[in-house]
Parts: sequence; C-alpha cells; structure tokens
Amino acid sequence: MTAPRPPMEIGCFTFGELTTDPATGRLRDPATRLGEFIELARIADASGLHVFGVGEHHRPDFAITSPAVVLAAIAARTTRIRLTSTVTVLSTADPVRVFEDFATLDLLANARAEITVGRGAYVESFPLFGYDLNDYDALFEEKLGLLEQLNESERVTWSGQFRAPLVSAGVYPRPVQDRLPIWVAVGGTPASADRAGRHGLALYLAILGQPRRFVELAARYRAAGASAGHRDLRVGVTSHVHVARTSQGARDTFYPYYSRYIGQNMPAARGNPLARDAFESWAAPEGALLVGSPAEIVDKILFEHDLLGHDRFLAQVGLGGLPFADTAEAIELLATEVLPEVERALRTPPARSSALSSTR
Repeated sequence: MTAPRPPMEIGCFTFGELTTDPATGRLRDPATRLGEFIELARIADASGLHVFGVGEHHRPDFAITSPAVVLAAIAARTTRIRLTSTVTVLSTADPVRVFEDFATLDLLANARAEITVGRGAYVESFPLFGYDLNDYDALFEEKLGLLEQLNESERVTWSGQFRAPLVSAGVYPRPVQDRLPIWVAVGGTPASADRAGRHGLALYLAILGQPRRFVELAARYRAAGASAGHRDLRVGVTSHVHVARTSQGARDTFYPYYSRYIGQNMPAARGNPLARDAFESWAAPEGALLVGSPAEIVDKILFEHDLLGHDRFLAQVGLGGLPFADTAEAIELLATEVLPEVERALRTPPARSSALSSTR
C-alpha cells in the first residue's frame, strides 16, 4: 500500500554550477563540488526533505553532465529521499538510454527514481550531440512520446524522424516502480504547459519572474490535461532559495554569491552582476527570489501556493558558489522549520484558497 502524499512535498536541487571562486578568480574544482553535492543530498535525506535533484549542462562552468550517474552515487548515501534529474535535456538524448539509466537508478535506490525532462534552457548540447536547433521542438515532442512508450511497456515497436526504429525491442532493466514518474519542466512557454497537460505528465514551473505570471500557465496545463481525460495532474514549483536564521543575515550572506551567479549564468545579464537594489526587489514579498528567515520562506511558499495550487516545491540552493556550510544550514532549515510549517498551514481547515480560487 502506497503512503499518502503530504499536502506539499518540499525538496532541493542543484545545477552543479562552478561559479568563479572570488579568492582565486578560477572556477571551482568539479571533483570537490561533486563531493559536496553528495553530502548535501545526504543532509537533505537525514533532515526529512522529500526530493533531491541534479541538473544537466555541457559547459565548463558546470560539474554535472550526467544526472543519473551523480544520482546513483547519491543513492548509495541516502535511504528515503526521492532522486530526480532537474532536468534531463531529452531533446539531445536517446530516450532508450535515458530510460535504462533511470530504471537502473530506480533499482539502486529502491524505487526512488524520477525523471524531469526539458527542451534545454541552454543549447550547447545540440551541436555537441549532432542535432539541429531548427528541430528544437520537434525533437522534444518525438522523444517524449518514445520515453512514455518505454515507460509503459517492456517491448516497444516505434518509428520516428530522429532515431532508428524499434521493432518489438525489449528495453531493460525495468524499474522497481511500475512506471518511472516523469515530470516536464517549463520555463514560461504556454505551448509547453499545454503539451505536459495533454500527455498527463506532472509539470514543473520554473519561477524566475513574478509568480503571478505563471497563473495562466498552471491553468492552461490543468485545462489541457482535463480535456485529454487526465485526472492525477501534479504541479511543482522551482525557485532560487536561501534560508538563514535571520532575514538580514540571509540577504547579506547570499547577495554577493547570487549577484555573481546571475552575472555568470543568466544570458540576459551575462557579465553584469545583479545590483543590490534589484536583488532586494526580487526578494520582495511577491517577488520570485526566496531569501530570508524560515518564516519568510514559509510565507512565500504559501503565497505561491495560493496562486498556483502546486503540491511540490523545489529550492535551487547553493547558488553562486555559496559556501558549503551556509548551503547545508539552508537545507536543514528548509527541512526542519519551513516544511513542517507549510504542511501545518495547508492542513489547517480555513484553507488558504482566496487567491487560488480567484485566479484559476
């Protein structure tokens, strides 16, 4: 018998970025960073968070190109936390290989594996693996369909435009779970939200702008899913997060690292660190950045829940090369002080639904 899900699953993730060390002017050492990610996942597991994820990039300033490999190492150090990619760039991957890798992870992790797929916010993997950017959307659509077939059936017959056909092909190993949970990550494109709904797959909304902008996407997703006859539709939200004991302490500690992260990793800001006044604006009560005390993070998660009705929240932590100790403390606070308060609020009879009901 499967245990009921909590009213809100809360977890954390990293893209594995190697932001320049201000002391040396060089990128952080990838071996050291990978070791830190494994230890942070162990802390998240021991503290009671529900999910831990790692991303995929193919650039010199990121340490993780193969989420399944890193998650397999994490599986050996954890016992209960769910393990997911955030994301797997499905457009430039072979769905057969992706399924086999995560089915293997599911065996190693005793039924804790998930896949999050996306088209890729960065496009370096397209030339690297021999794909044409002009096929950006068609690649994802075709490969998503194949991945779903592989998840449904041990033997698959399939043909498409971008991969050799399969004729009653057996794909192994099979996961412990009947099916691997597949989530679709969406950054703000309405057509992508519609597609996730039509496929009946769980949806992640990456909140990098004002949260209110994503109300329509969540509504479109649910409407598309309902029209296609899907009932168990799940919405997750991801945000940049730092938690500390005090609000001012969180902001003062996080700002220089986050400013550098934005300047190094966000295409629109390339080479321009984030100004402090912009940082404070993003961290305002209705802004996209969650930085502050546990109580402030609780309020922001509940504010977004009023808008979007999501049942999973993933915090992107450790941004900008934030020191390990600060990131570890943020994860522990997220688990021990934020998560219980969010669950308590969502179980309280006077439902926090006024904004949600007026925007759906």
